[in-house]
Amino acid sequence: MDKQQVIKDFQISKQDTGSAQVQVALLSDKIKELTQHMLVHPKDLASRRGLLLALSQRKKLLKYVARTSPEKNEELVKKLGMRVKK
Repeated sequence: MDKQQVIKDFQISKQDTGSAQVQVALLSDKIKELTQHMLVHPKDLASRRGLLLALSQRKKLLKYVARTSPEKNEELVKKLGMRVKK
């Protein structure tokens, strides 16, 4: 997906480009791309590190969103089609 389109889909207000929801959506898009790359290039350790860092950052942001507004967290997870560990 295009970065600007992801921002547009998940922004809260017209000026919003960096809220936690937008950051999670952008990281999810990046994670999908890196996962596809890793399937083709399994020995690419630099990309693997980038994937693990992105996963960690997304996990932290999701934890923050869940703590601050659980209803927004549920909506975000459904919109992204993610599984949530309970």
